[in-house]
Amino acid sequence: MKTMEQKNVEAVTAFIEDVANQGMLEKTDQFFAPQIVDAFTDRRFIVDETLAQGEKVVARIFMTAVHTGHFAGNAPTGRTVKATQFREFRVIDGDIADHRGWFDTATLLPQIQAQ
Repeated sequence: MKTMEQKNVEAVTAFIEDVANQGMLEKTDQFFAPQIVDAFTDRRFIVDETLAQGEKVVARIFMTAVHTGHFAGNAPTGRTVKATQFREFRVIDGDIADHRGWFDTATLLPQIQAQ
């Protein structure tokens, strides 16, 4: 029998891997989030790690994308990048009640800066 935490992790993983939810994963409270959508195409989100306690699940997600637009003063490079996103979910009765996320620009910016 699965624990509540295991079921919640499964719900979160399914949510992240469902392409229909990609638009929600691109949104964060960070001021530059709309720029990520404009500057990086062919975005894919993959769950790397999850931590669960009760109704809360935190996921470390890798976003792979192609740098095709200006971002943070950097011209498009055409490079495929891999950036980390952290997202916190609250799961109630198997449904995602709310979530919010943060992109880690420290993993992104070095990949697109001029060499």
